[in-house]
Amino acid sequence: MPKRNYRQDVWGDEEDSDFGAAEQPFKALTREEAQALRAKEPPVSPWWVIAAQTGIAVVVAVLAWAITGRMEWLWSVLYGAAAVVVPGTLMARGMTSRLSSTSPGASAVSFMLWEFVKIGVAVVMLALAPQLVQPLSWPALLVGLVVCIKVYWVALLWRRPMKKS
Repeated sequence: MPKRNYRQDVWGDEEDSDFGAAEQPFKALTREEAQALRAKEPPVSPWWVIAAQTGIAVVVAVLAWAITGRMEWLWSVLYGAAAVVVPGTLMARGMTSRLSSTSPGASAVSFMLWEFVKIGVAVVMLALAPQLVQPLSWPALLVGLVVCIKVYWVALLWRRPMKKS
């Protein structure tokens, strides 16, 4: 039986790739380098994001009411924002618990669990909107929802250090 030659590199040879020459071997950071990187790129506190979403939601709701003069716009914008803020708060609480940070595996499982909870609560809140907000303005609800979702992107621009608890 002839001996088969198997390629070790099934993804392509280094000389074939455009970036192969630019790749450098992985280098572990020293304690000082890690601290400097963390100071330069601080993590975003989930509680700061929740507070920013809440504040912006109130401002947008008041603006919607002032522009239209209709109270249903105020309540619809606030409810749309709540469909983002309430699930986000649940996830932030779950992800900042001690149990979530015991090990990398527990952290990954916790993230998936809380993400499912966040999605489920948001879907339920949106499904219940017509019964809870009377009269409901769907365009206003969507404005509140979208504005609060976009705060996640804005939060990345304004990185603030997390406080140690």
